[in-house]
Amino acid sequence: MSATGPTAPAAETRPASADPAPGAPPAPSPPTPSAPSLPVPPLSDPRPPGETRVWPRAFHDRLTAPLPGLKALARFAREGAVRPGREGLADVPRLPFAPAPLPRVDVDTVAVTWVGHASWVVRVGGLTVLTDPVWSRRILGTPARVTPVGVPWADLPTVDAVVISHNHYDHLDAPTLRRLPRDTAVFVPAGLGRWFRRRRFTRVTELDWWEAAELSGVRFDFVPAHHWSKRSLVDTCRSLWGGWVLTAPTGQRVYFAGDTGYGHWFSHIGRRHPGIDLALLPIGAYDPRWWLRDVHCDPEEAVRAALDLGARRMAPMHWGTFVLSAEPVLEPLTRVRAAWTAAGRDRADLWDLPVGGSRVLEWEPGEPGPA
Repeated sequence: MSATGPTAPAAETRPASADPAPGAPPAPSPPTPSAPSLPVPPLSDPRPPGETRVWPRAFHDRLTAPLPGLKALARFAREGAVRPGREGLADVPRLPFAPAPLPRVDVDTVAVTWVGHASWVVRVGGLTVLTDPVWSRRILGTPARVTPVGVPWADLPTVDAVVISHNHYDHLDAPTLRRLPRDTAVFVPAGLGRWFRRRRFTRVTELDWWEAAELSGVRFDFVPAHHWSKRSLVDTCRSLWGGWVLTAPTGQRVYFAGDTGYGHWFSHIGRRHPGIDLALLPIGAYDPRWWLRDVHCDPEEAVRAALDLGARRMAPMHWGTFVLSAEPVLEPLTRVRAAWTAAGRDRADLWDLPVGGSRVLEWEPGEPGPA
């Protein structure tokens, strides 16, 4: 559960800015060969960095499930299982943790390093990009980390950019962001820019779903997610939520899902951004399922999302760092490995990294560039 809680099951709604394909179901199966192909909307032109924009007061129309009502809250209070029992916590010492120096890269190389939870160091197009950086030992309302940070802050190269998926405390960590120079480029969802500007960040770019910006030849596309936002008692859905597709000048693509349940958006993202080389997908914080289904993928849903995206590789995240829900701490890893094998995917393409682990995605000359 992301800092402030989940949503309850319901039918999906479609925002006006979404992919215009009519009648998209909540969780479509892959299309059959005989299914007619729908037109793929072109990617938007990059927006000017740091532009001042006026946003709606709230983004409730983007929810794909309503916020929990009194009945759901009463059931949650009655059942109250939000942490694993003693047996579920027994494997904490076995959680994979293998810190190592960051790999050396050049402008034609993409490398990812898992810091823990949804925090990655992504090296792409010569840039160092942090995703949802959380270097704190503890976040509000949550027990302390059960694995250390995978990359010491002092070992980071110069951080060129940060991408934020949404404003929940386990994804938007003020103590970590205070460590950054205020001229670091920050890419955030619509409505979240004022949070950064109040903290004197000077290069803040806010984007709506399906919008993009560029930095040094790297393209940052903001894409939908099945989630929500809330950071205080009075700001529910006042800022947007989503994931990011980072495209290198060579055409290599990394998709960072942020925090999301399973649903129709993955197939739309894959259609608009074909050839995703690596999908960073959440696999944890899913139990009890009736409470968390709409906002967090379970491992099998994450694998299905990778298939919907057309991603060549998948790297699991959002597990093994903070204990946010009731599943045993090692269960996400064992289930995602089984689901990947059951889907017939090459085991080498499941990058199930330990915290602190890295993988390098080499680019070969002659590979196709950006679509």
